[in-house]
Amino acid sequence: MDVTWTVKYLTEFIATALLIILGNGAVANVDLKGTKGNNSGWLVIAFGYGLGVMMPALMFGNVSGNHINPAFTIGLAVSGLFPWGHVLPYIIAQLLGAMFGQLVVVGVYQPYFKKTENPNHILGSFSTISALDDGTKESQKASLFNGVVNEFVGSFVLFFGALALTKNYFGVEIISKIINQSGGTVSTKEVFDSVSHVLSGSLSVAHVGVGFLVLVLVISLGGPTGPALNPARDLGPRILHHFLPKSVLGDAKPDSKWWYAWVPVIIPILAGIIAVMAFKYLYMK
Repeated sequence: MDVTWTVKYLTEFIATALLIILGNGAVANVDLKGTKGNNSGWLVIAFGYGLGVMMPALMFGNVSGNHINPAFTIGLAVSGLFPWGHVLPYIIAQLLGAMFGQLVVVGVYQPYFKKTENPNHILGSFSTISALDDGTKESQKASLFNGVVNEFVGSFVLFFGALALTKNYFGVEIISKIINQSGGTVSTKEVFDSVSHVLSGSLSVAHVGVGFLVLVLVISLGGPTGPALNPARDLGPRILHHFLPKSVLGDAKPDSKWWYAWVPVIIPILAGIIAVMAFKYLYMK
């Protein structure tokens, strides 16, 4: 879809907000006291995040690329697959979208935040926390190390897998053959536009696949920290958690654990750069 960059920025804001509403909304439903979904289990959260990625991808994948993740945007830019001039606006849109989405979650679940007595369940409905953290200084070192490993592995699989699904989808070889036969006189976009009626189904399946990839990552690697796999998804809500008063979140509101906050920001960016570069080296020569 041919739209202006301003529309793409707005789309990243909307898509990231939807991710948080569906993902953190699921966490709040499971963890907060008194909700109808209280204690319904980790699978509910996994489906919330999986569909929280899948739905925006199907809605906006052909508008902004549905990055909804600063680490993915930066990784693409480092590898030359996204223009650097639009990286900062994308990241700002994603961060603001995450904060707006979290405000929606707080607005919907505000009475249940005030009922909740477990501080981890309150912070966990905003941002990631380590299962190893027991509130003591001694547990922080283990939490940081485990968090780094968890975020790196999960983020690498997510970004490499998302590119593989959306770039190596069934039928993409048709585009390469047409370009080769034309001697490079036509662009990938021109070829895709001419055969999009044939390939649109494959791309839709690819976007569905990305949602299921996130779902299974939360199921398989969600035990240690969550995980975030996305700087905006963690940092935006954590900022809100820090500033929202106990009159909104209840007397059990804990500190925002800023000592851990760098892990879900820096590590996904590092993993995103390496994953995109690896994919480009292997499959986009």
